[in-house]
Amino acid sequence: MREDATKNTTRASAGGMDRRGVLAGGALAAAGLMSLGATSASATPAPGAPSGPVGPSDFTAVAASEADEVIVPAGFAVDVLAPWGLPLHPSGPGPRADGSGTATEQARQIGSHHHGIHFFPAPGGGTGARSGLLVINHETSDPALLGGGADKALAAQGISVVAVRETGSGWKTVESAYNRRITGDTPVRFSGPVAMPAGTRGVLACGGHGVTPWGTCLAAEENVNAVFGTAERGWNRSETQVRYGLSATGFGHPWHRDDPRFDLASSEARPDGFGWVVEVDPHDPSSVPVKRTALGRFMHGGATVTEDAGRVVVYSGDAEDGEYLYKYVSAGSWRALRAAGKSPLDHGTLHVARISQDGTGEWLPLRHGEGPLTRAAGWRDQADVLVRVRLAADALGASPLGRPERIAVSPAGAVYLALANSTGGLSCANAEEAGARAPEGCGRGADPYGRIIRWRESHREGRQGARTFRWEEFLAAGDPGATPDGAFAAPKGLWFGADGTLWISTGVSGSALNGPSAVHRAAGNNALLAADTATGAVRRFLTAPRGAEVTGVTATPDGRTLFVNIQHPGERTARWGAPAVDDPGVVSTWPDGGRNGRPRSATVAVRRSGRGARF
Repeated sequence: MREDATKNTTRASAGGMDRRGVLAGGALAAAGLMSLGATSASATPAPGAPSGPVGPSDFTAVAASEADEVIVPAGFAVDVLAPWGLPLHPSGPGPRADGSGTATEQARQIGSHHHGIHFFPAPGGGTGARSGLLVINHETSDPALLGGGADKALAAQGISVVAVRETGSGWKTVESAYNRRITGDTPVRFSGPVAMPAGTRGVLACGGHGVTPWGTCLAAEENVNAVFGTAERGWNRSETQVRYGLSATGFGHPWHRDDPRFDLASSEARPDGFGWVVEVDPHDPSSVPVKRTALGRFMHGGATVTEDAGRVVVYSGDAEDGEYLYKYVSAGSWRALRAAGKSPLDHGTLHVARISQDGTGEWLPLRHGEGPLTRAAGWRDQADVLVRVRLAADALGASPLGRPERIAVSPAGAVYLALANSTGGLSCANAEEAGARAPEGCGRGADPYGRIIRWRESHREGRQGARTFRWEEFLAAGDPGATPDGAFAAPKGLWFGADGTLWISTGVSGSALNGPSAVHRAAGNNALLAADTATGAVRRFLTAPRGAEVTGVTATPDGRTLFVNIQHPGERTARWGAPAVDDPGVVSTWPDGGRNGRPRSATVAVRRSGRGARF
């Protein structure tokens, strides 16, 4: 097993960065179903045959690519699973090539923009499970490719649960009573300190994920502000709406024209009904998704679950530039809480991180009545703190970061955080506009390529439940010297294999993908990379089609199959142009191919040809 380096002889010195450089810009901002649904992969093997377990040194790295296909090392096979539009059941409707499908049809199909993912093996499958359930989060939709209005877009987001099985010809989706969709119209339940009016519904913008020790899945609602807006003249934003990025124009998704739930001037608007961590039981198709409000309302990049002395711990980054890092710790043993009929995700304390240049950090509890979070200071109760947790974190003096995205905990106990990139000082402008106190260090520096940091909780306090920690930079993106295979940028997804290999998925936006900067040109399409946490060695394992991000990663219990999500192939890029409903293949036609093919997000199952491998 690879162990984490904990001393300062890390990639930080190799990249020429010290902690003061990393902290410029306001903390860390500146430095940087049915077998008919299976689609044959458009995958090209790179030269060199692998041998042994799959780690950073166990395969020949693939080169940066601009090809419209998934490329993996020689000796590996790729199956495409659960593409957007696949019917969940044999009687369900399939996708329409012209994008004319209805919202009702979409609600019975796999959603779009695949993100977080987890594989639950079938009962009794053991470590060599060859069948099970995939839980796939769907972050958003592309209006130019989706077609239709808000009702169809609502149906394309949320979560898919779909059964899969490995056959002699690879992995396929199969019919199952467990197959289900959770969408923007699905009834939900709110639990914890925050209550919502009866009838509140919908799960939206599901980014990263987490898995609880009791076998449920967590979906993190991320960019929910994008779908709110209003045409009401004279409407003015409140302090909280400013701080949460809500505006009259929204971000290219004018749902307020069709659904008053998203009209900020309407009494039916429910912006505080979104931005939560949602718990889903994939093994109970009749279960209602539960929004766990004790974990706070913000743009959750993920919800990474670990344990500390029997307590459950959930790490989550607020995935916007200049936002914060959070940690939730249950009030006691999760087993004891559940035995008493209580959810460990309802009874506990949310903390926000304050990070210092000397390599130390502390977790600040977000508890009503403590410090500045009092009734006299305008905080009504704990529910108010959690609904407006960004402002509460401002008041505590939390450290703004450069797009804190996904988090992963290594087998050795260190915690890793992906900082995707930063323009520098974004949250400071928001804070000033809202009249809040701007955090110290705002407005300095930028980090266009991103980096990964790591920390260990203080052992004397019990590791993940600790109140203090020590941190260091692990890896800087954008540095050709950081990996022998060339630069990469925008690290967003992190996942650990059983052997301790850190898998890094990248998500360079369409405006920067394939250029114009030299680093983005050298990095090529987005990729999945394998990193050795002891040496900092990084190798490119997989490259995505044009316009796509590489998002969620998971594996079978025996590590023989790696499931990787390919999100929004064919999205608008500065390099390749923009798709349209009647001309969808301008950027990409993956995975189906053909000039008029409609690109579709999908999961790929990567396995070693001919013999086992352990991811």
